[in-house]
Amino acid sequence: MTRMAAIATSGAGLVDVDVPLPSLRPHDILVQVEAVSVNPVDVKVAASAGDAQRILGYDAAGTVVGTGPEVRRFAAGDKVYYAGDITRQGANADFHAVDSRIAGHKPENLTMAEAAAAPLTTITAWESLFTHLGAHAGTTDTLLVVGAPGGVGSMLVQLASRLTSMRVIGTASQQASRERVLALGADETVDHHTLVESVKAVAPDGVEAVFSSFSEGNIEAYAEIVKPFGHVVAIDDHHPDLFPLKSKSIAWHWELMFTHAIYQTPDMASQGRLLDEAAALFDAGRLRTTLGVEIGDFTAAGLRRAHELVAAGSSVGKVVVRR
Repeated sequence: MTRMAAIATSGAGLVDVDVPLPSLRPHDILVQVEAVSVNPVDVKVAASAGDAQRILGYDAAGTVVGTGPEVRRFAAGDKVYYAGDITRQGANADFHAVDSRIAGHKPENLTMAEAAAAPLTTITAWESLFTHLGAHAGTTDTLLVVGAPGGVGSMLVQLASRLTSMRVIGTASQQASRERVLALGADETVDHHTLVESVKAVAPDGVEAVFSSFSEGNIEAYAEIVKPFGHVVAIDDHHPDLFPLKSKSIAWHWELMFTHAIYQTPDMASQGRLLDEAAALFDAGRLRTTLGVEIGDFTAAGLRRAHELVAAGSSVGKVVVRR
């Protein structure tokens, strides 16, 4: 048996329950979980779970204690970090089964809590930048990061400023947020409340690319500030009317880091590989953890507190619950 925090069938919310150890699929590793971070997606799933019992949690770090027959990259005793699979039971557990192809070796220089804060935002930022926007070391485009102080935005600013030649502009309205975004590597900050005017003040000719974590009400602004044949990659759940982008042939991309696991795509292992690459960057000091709040209570009570902080949007950086 293993103790897990789940959505109880009684509708009681996050509670501690005992369930059997998860069985392993051929590519799975069994992980003894040491720390998990709580993301907005956890809060959304918890709110929509109804009476169905579901173990939550995606971002996690821990130690491999078992492997399926098709696992090649990991062995018992290895330290791992990963963002999980939204179609399976989650990582808010003593033990968790996850497909080894979407897991990475934990950065050696990070604590378990620091590592647990990284996978979901790192994968999302990485795929947004390198897969959808096609950026590389020699890319010199100007990139606008809408929501730069957030979890994904913070990672995207770091990746773009360190691994490409892009000019990075981040939205940030508060002084502390502006200082944080600039410290992460942004070249400029702008106020999202006056997006068009602020961007045109620092990039009069517009930008080639936009990362959008908040698209509602911004489509017409993007149509004005993005250059012809530019790109927007979005991660939020807004259902936008994209017609204003048509006259400039601006491309719109959706990024959902769970797509690989949901559809078992042929390149599913790309997420494990990028986490290994990111681990090397963390260990070299080129990337910084986005851990903000660390709760040392790996129980339903600690997770309830973490959910409250994430739902309130009052914390700076990721909220992590550890043993």
